[in-house]
Amino acid sequence: MMTGFILALAVAAAQATQASGDRLNYVVGPDDVLTVTVFNEPGLSGKFRVEHDGEFSYPFVGRVRAGGRTVQDVADLLKIRLADGYLRYPQVTVDVDQFRSQSVFVMGEVRTPGKYVLSGPVTLLDALATAGATTDEAGVEVLILHPKDPVAGSATLPDQRDAEVSTVSLREIQSGKLSRNVTIRDGDTIFVPKAERFFVVGWVRNAGSYVLERNMTVLQAISTAGGINERGSNRRLRVIRIVGNKRKEFDVKPTDLVEPGDTIVVRQRLL
Repeated sequence: MMTGFILALAVAAAQATQASGDRLNYVVGPDDVLTVTVFNEPGLSGKFRVEHDGEFSYPFVGRVRAGGRTVQDVADLLKIRLADGYLRYPQVTVDVDQFRSQSVFVMGEVRTPGKYVLSGPVTLLDALATAGATTDEAGVEVLILHPKDPVAGSATLPDQRDAEVSTVSLREIQSGKLSRNVTIRDGDTIFVPKAERFFVVGWVRNAGSYVLERNMTVLQAISTAGGINERGSNRRLRVIRIVGNKRKEFDVKPTDLVEPGDTIVVRQRLL
């Protein structure tokens, strides 16, 4: 799991690396004020407020739909419209001068779950940090739910069928894959599930309960527990698993996958 301290470091690194990229990926909405700059064309440059219908009026080309598009998409659209009979090879940049407030929900295993009103480009780590970071019971994967038909003031639940769901591994972000620190959209719900766990007992260095990661093998699980000690055997591994409310025990290989709730038993080496 990612502690609050590590999460804070990741937030700082991600913000330093991705600030400009996040602004380009920011999804424009009503009441945002855009700054449009056209190289060598001061008459076409200026500030434009996006109206409630998601559009704004622009010289020569008329109404431009910006709502639901990223800042980069708006710039590309203006280039196409201006090149269509007005300018040759227009060079257009768009930035956000004033951000509208965005509402995001952060639920599950965070220290202060709830609804948060944020301004500007918001990344996954921004939202988690605002909610006080993940708890010690949090899993390493986070669900981001974007409702197709959002209900104002309501969070989206993981079992709702009318939502786009993406999964992000905090472990990947922690290891340096900052591209996984995705931009959160207005109305999104971030849900941090409780960690699924497994147990390792017997002749290992640190018997106990551990967080299960996706596609974890028996060998990886034992390594998480510090590995087999000098009196244990890697040839006599067993697992205790609840199947259909019944306790079952059977032999496993180091390459077998671990399931939630498994107890891996490392037996003593035969003399």
